[in-house]
Amino acid sequence: MRAGPSQEEIRRQNLGALLRQVHVRGALSRAELTMALGLNRSTIGALTADLTSVGLVSEELPRETGRAGRPSLVVRPQSERVFVYALSIGVDRLTAARIGLGGVVLDRRETVRARGELPPAAVVAPLAEFVRQMQRASPPDACSIGCGVAVCGMVRRADGMVRLGPHADWADAPLGSALAEVLNVDLPIMLGNAADLAALAEHTRGAAIDSDNVVYLHGDVGIGGGIIAGGRPVAGHGGYGGEVGHMVVNPNGRPCLCGSRGCWETEIGEHALLRAANRDGTGRDGILAVVDAAARGDAVAQAAVRQVGDWLGFGVANLVNIFNPETVVFGGTLRDVYLASAAQVRSRINRNGLPACREHVRLRTPELGDDAPLLGAAELAFQRLLADPLDAGTAA
Repeated sequence: MRAGPSQEEIRRQNLGALLRQVHVRGALSRAELTMALGLNRSTIGALTADLTSVGLVSEELPRETGRAGRPSLVVRPQSERVFVYALSIGVDRLTAARIGLGGVVLDRRETVRARGELPPAAVVAPLAEFVRQMQRASPPDACSIGCGVAVCGMVRRADGMVRLGPHADWADAPLGSALAEVLNVDLPIMLGNAADLAALAEHTRGAAIDSDNVVYLHGDVGIGGGIIAGGRPVAGHGGYGGEVGHMVVNPNGRPCLCGSRGCWETEIGEHALLRAANRDGTGRDGILAVVDAAARGDAVAQAAVRQVGDWLGFGVANLVNIFNPETVVFGGTLRDVYLASAAQVRSRINRNGLPACREHVRLRTPELGDDAPLLGAAELAFQRLLADPLDAGTAA
């Protein structure tokens, strides 16, 4: 039989739990932390003293209390001092940020990424330059504790290998090792699927903060999905779970870049809407042009939006029946498609979804916008610190 946790293990778990509270919720008083964690005041005081001593939090008197008696000290994350690098490799843009403890964006850089086939080295070079620029701009006493990377593709978490990135023509691309080679930082580098990380961010800080069962859908050329069940990400064996864009919905449909036929992304992706509307264009501008034309009464655009909205609802109904989520979030270009076709989406869910699964589902758009994958990459990089705050190399 395994022995119970030692006092030191319990202490470290409590330190992580307290730090997570101020990381996610921001500045909190000791009294609020006492209630949130169910610990006594003296234990909270000892924990905050430990975290203060290693430079992770600070304590100060509240500005105003409005009450008589001794005020409870306010605990704040040391956002300026402790940070991670967050990188996002999207279909048509590359983004890098320095994000402080508490989810504060301290510095941010972005550039356009050419679509089509690109070797990993061509993608990571501008990101590495952004990191070097942010390093030079960082305060001398600031401490980086990790780097998180969001990638549009199937990513092997163990080593950052991109098993499939069809829209960049990546197959078994060693992105993790390429990043480690050019970043030249002595930090753990963690990679994850962009939709998975966007789901994590929206669950932690955004539209799904009040839900423990979430489906996040991201649209661009392809369709990505991130799933959270019981408050935990569903990654599957190897980390490849959530590839909802390759759920086959139309066996006699169009060929997909993954090699299959009739995948969901062939019916609701960027190309599907533009093709149905008989229009040229790419990216969000192309999608918005169709949506705008539909709003102004263009019959062809209206029919295209209804058609794609119906397929969107068809797939969501399947996911609702399988995962029974409280919240479904539509990100990327799916946000615009959903807003333009909400009636079709909801109608299809009502027809195909099981009543017990569909009746409570909330359909939402992201609160974090297009930066959800970037902020999710930061959360990925902070996980090690939050798991054991005394073992992340942050001591002053």
